[in-house]
Amino acid sequence: MSDPRIDPISPEQRAEPVVVVPYDPAWPATFAALRDRLAPVLGELAVGIEHVGSTAVPGLPAKPIIDIDVVILHADALPEVATRLATLGYTQLGDLGIVGREAFRATPDLPRHHLYVCAAGAVTLQAHLSLRDALRADRHLAEQYARLKRGLAERYGDDRDAYSEGKSAFVASVLRAVRERREHRH
Repeated sequence: MSDPRIDPISPEQRAEPVVVVPYDPAWPATFAALRDRLAPVLGELAVGIEHVGSTAVPGLPAKPIIDIDVVILHADALPEVATRLATLGYTQLGDLGIVGREAFRATPDLPRHHLYVCAAGAVTLQAHLSLRDALRADRHLAEQYARLKRGLAERYGDDRDAYSEGKSAFVASVLRAVRERREHRH
């Protein structure tokens, strides 16, 4: 789910090789600690704080960076959310080319994570949740994704853009299948 336009990382981190590591059972606790730090500051503005990305799928290898989507009711709450996040040291980066999602960079003293703020119902939020839930629900699908990610990291370890692009078709096919299942239920 990484994309060079949306990774809120420093230039130094962008120069790091892509390393996919085995699933770490500590990732959910790391997310919970970050969520518990964010929730009281964001208060009523956050209607949800979601652990997304590969670290949110038990057993799935991943880059050891937690992806977090803060869900707000309406985009007009974004200025106040940004102000509150700034009190925790987050830097607002803009949408980085992805409409409907605002990226924030954390201070280096925190566990590595990407923080995004999305309005409820935003396409990017729905894609993150749909992919996460599909991978959690289907072990075979998660294993396919794991093989793909490991192979791409091996092949494109020094090229984040190629690594991300290599995942695009798989992610798109999963999201298409999720959409088709939803349409058939209605």
